[in-house]
Amino acid sequence: MTKIIIAVVVVLVLWTAWGFFSSRVEQAEYAVLNKADGYEIREYPEHIVAQTTVQGAYSEALNEGFSIVAGYIFGGNTKKESIAMTAPVTDEKSTSQNIAMTAPVVAETVGEARVISFGMPRAYTLETLPTPIDPRVKIVTVPAKKYAVLTFSWWWSDKRVQDKQAALLFALSRDGIEVVGSPAYAGYNAPWTPPWMTRNEVMVEIQS
Repeated sequence: MTKIIIAVVVVLVLWTAWGFFSSRVEQAEYAVLNKADGYEIREYPEHIVAQTTVQGAYSEALNEGFSIVAGYIFGGNTKKESIAMTAPVTDEKSTSQNIAMTAPVVAETVGEARVISFGMPRAYTLETLPTPIDPRVKIVTVPAKKYAVLTFSWWWSDKRVQDKQAALLFALSRDGIEVVGSPAYAGYNAPWTPPWMTRNEVMVEIQS
């Protein structure tokens, strides 16, 4: 029994270390303006995303959208540049570059569709990012906005995301804060990240 316990502890420690080092990507930039009961208000500056529009529930949309946009960041562009999800941005003269994708990956509901967005590194501009080959991938500048955000950890599911979104909307209604559009889901971690290390968020734009 002691050997089993030791083995389990070793596995958990290694899994935690793997999750830590594999999840170290550039994070989205924002300023926390206020913290309330159950959520916080953030201001996000203007930033660039690569995005695609898909159909389906959050789990289905994330899988499909991730695959489409990942095609762009893994070389599916006119410069055939490789975009490494965990590598730092490099500034060197060569025929190809490593461009670090930022976290989170955002799934936003627009009508009956889902818009899946990857943030692009702040070192890049619309002029320096390569053009996608796949016409389903769009490079878009998102203007500065304010969001209310509720953070949660461990595994997520469509139902849990919907429950958290409902809780966020209820809290904002309680506090008299007007929202803009529908809430979105934001995931920060790779699928193999230990659940106790995951960071999930639901967020909704609010009136300035």
